[in-house]
Formats: sequence, structure tokens, C-alpha cells
Amino acid sequence: MPKIGVLALQGDFSEHIKMLKKCNVNVCLVKLPEDLIDVQGLIIPGGESTTIGNLMQRNGLNKEITKKHKEGMIIYGSCAGAILLAKDIIGSSQPRLNLLDISIKRNDYGRQVDSFEAQLSIEKIGKFNGIFIRAPVIEQVSNGTKVLSRLNNNPVLIQDKNILASTFHPELSNDKRIHEYFIKLTKNFL
Repeated sequence: MPKIGVLALQGDFSEHIKMLKKCNVNVCLVKLPEDLIDVQGLIIPGGESTTIGNLMQRNGLNKEITKKHKEGMIIYGSCAGAILLAKDIIGSSQPRLNLLDISIKRNDYGRQVDSFEAQLSIEKIGKFNGIFIRAPVIEQVSNGTKVLSRLNNNPVLIQDKNILASTFHPELSNDKRIHEYFIKLTKNFL
């Protein structure tokens, strides 16, 4: 059984933990580099990407996450997590992990009041109700990145080898299939 860590510096990490517990996996909170010991998969939750990025740097987590990723740890970033994984954040020099070769624009669907839900069609999963809250827009993906779902022709769920990223919040739904897909990825890399 894989051990899944959830970055718990800020944001909706508790919702990811609840969803992972429904999937019956070993879950731990990640606040410091030593919390990543024996972790096969890491979820970087939605929240405020600048705050999470600054706290990752302050706690030394950015270097440890990058090191563990190179060793094969699977990472899933939802919303702010996708922003933090990106190499290019349009119009921002905020801290990031630089692990995913995409260009992403923060809050491009609008402010909090512009939040919405949309029916998505996801490869390998099927129909899924996507919840978008101050969501970023992925404007460009590298050739190696696979688009698993689109909304209005914009990628909303992507995978590049051992990184999964979404611009929506599956942890806020009752549907655990995206988390199960992520867990399956971690088992494949064990």
C-alpha cells in the first residue's frame, strides 16, 4: 500500500486527506522535509499559490520535493498545486517547483464569485463534475504532456510521466476516481 503525503502548509489539504481516507491509503501531513520520508505520492492542494510557495521555500520543502520527484515520487497538484508545479506562471515571478513544462495563468477564469461547476469528459475516467474556484488556465503544454481533459479547449487535467495536475478541485466532490487514478500511478512506480 503506498504512503501518500498531502502538503499541509495552507489551502484545502484537509479535503484531500478526507478523500484519500475514502480510498483506504496510508496518508500523512507534509509540513517539513522529513515528513516526505517513505512517501510514494504527494498532493499539493489548492489554496493561495504564492503563500504555499513561500512557505515551501522557508521550510526547505521545495528542494526536498524536487529531489524526491527525481527519485520517482508521484506528484498531483490541484489548482494552486498546478501553478506551483509549472515552469512558467504567466505574469508572476512567485516561488515554484519548476517541474511541469507548462505555461499557466493564475485566476484566469475569474474571481471567487466567478466559481463554477462543469461536466468534464476525462480520459480513462469518464464523465466528471469539475469544480472550478479562482481557477488557473493552462495556456500551453509541452509535447510530452498528455491532456486528459479539456474545458472550452483549455487543458484542465494533464499528466506528464509522474506528475498529474488539474485546474479544478476533485477533492470537493464526492467522486474519488481522480484520487484513485493518482494512487494507481503511485503503485505503478513502487
